[in-house]
Amino acid sequence: MMGFSVAVCQMPVCAQKSVNLECMEAMVESAVRRRANVVTLPEMFICPYDVENFRTCAEEEGGPVWQRCSDIARKKHIYLSAGTIPERDADGRIYNTAYFFDPEGRQIAKHRKMHLFDIDVKGGQYFKESSVLSAGDQITVFDTNFGRFGLCICYDVRFPELVRLMALKGARVIFVPAAFNMTTGPMHWELLFRSQAMYNQVYVIGTAPARDENSGYVSWGHSIVTGPWGERIAMLNHKPGIKCIGIDLSMADQARDEIPMLKHRRTDVYELKEIMR
Repeated sequence: MMGFSVAVCQMPVCAQKSVNLECMEAMVESAVRRRANVVTLPEMFICPYDVENFRTCAEEEGGPVWQRCSDIARKKHIYLSAGTIPERDADGRIYNTAYFFDPEGRQIAKHRKMHLFDIDVKGGQYFKESSVLSAGDQITVFDTNFGRFGLCICYDVRFPELVRLMALKGARVIFVPAAFNMTTGPMHWELLFRSQAMYNQVYVIGTAPARDENSGYVSWGHSIVTGPWGERIAMLNHKPGIKCIGIDLSMADQARDEIPMLKHRRTDVYELKEIMR
């Protein structure tokens, strides 16, 4: 199948996990009514974006939030890019983790954020994920009925090597749950998504939480869908909302045929490779 409909759900996120779950289900219901085949959620949709919340809201894989996402994917018969949640492993380490479910409710992909968001912008945003989170070490691509997808998280999208490796592994759509802020968002959000889409001739879909001016970390919002020619296909503003967009994977093939950048790489001169673990 070459085409599908994706619904990008820009959720409001509050301090109550139960309220966030109810909001998630309501937005998925609305997306399904719009005939979406794939529904996407934001980074840390279960709690405000704060390192202390990562500690208190962390769950093991298969926990209550994981199960709720699996259930709604199965009941609504959709693919669900379930944003991210704080994941605690058996050794007590905490990761910023994205899960992807198929229409049977099976987990078909899992990505732990590889690049931790430790920044200190003079006169702007300070944040240090590594004070709580551990980093993942896997490049995540996976197959669906619609083709091969890739999955990464927020700060990961700034690293061209990662996105290129996903494209070289066959991904034609890359999902990015993300929460840029009021410093990085205006400067880099659209630029990054459009450039990564253009350089790798893929669709790149970024799903952010809606903006809450009273939050300790204020999201830029502006969830976005970019196409394989580097075009902005759709973008929300900062408010809660849903955008449903048709994705035609033949456009990625056309871009790669007409401007065969991936084939024209000079692998006799330079090389990019994954270090297998």
